[in-house]
Amino acid sequence: MKKYKRLTYIFMIFFLISGCKNSEKKIIEKESSIEIIVSCEEDSNLEKYINEGWKIKNEYSEEKVCSWKTIAASKDCDLEKDKGCKIVQPDEIGEERIYLLEK
Repeated sequence: MKKYKRLTYIFMIFFLISGCKNSEKKIIEKESSIEIIVSCEEDSNLEKYINEGWKIKNEYSEEKVCSWKTIAASKDCDLEKDKGCKIVQPDEIGEERIYLLEK
């Protein structure tokens, strides 16, 4: 009976060890891809990654608000004194580019 318990424990240990190796492979696979987001014409390191051997797998863009401005809600509103009559609205609208890179 004790032999079967030992055999069961040994089998469980080997099972757990083999399961850990599989999860490490997933992490390595995830490390072979990178997502770079460039918003509103800001500087990116995209060229650096391409020079290091990364390839662009997918690229798409979305419209994004780059800056906001505060305006008066009515003609009588004093922006300096009355904070309750301020309205924040988009000032500049630009583009956000998303690159998926793979090695």
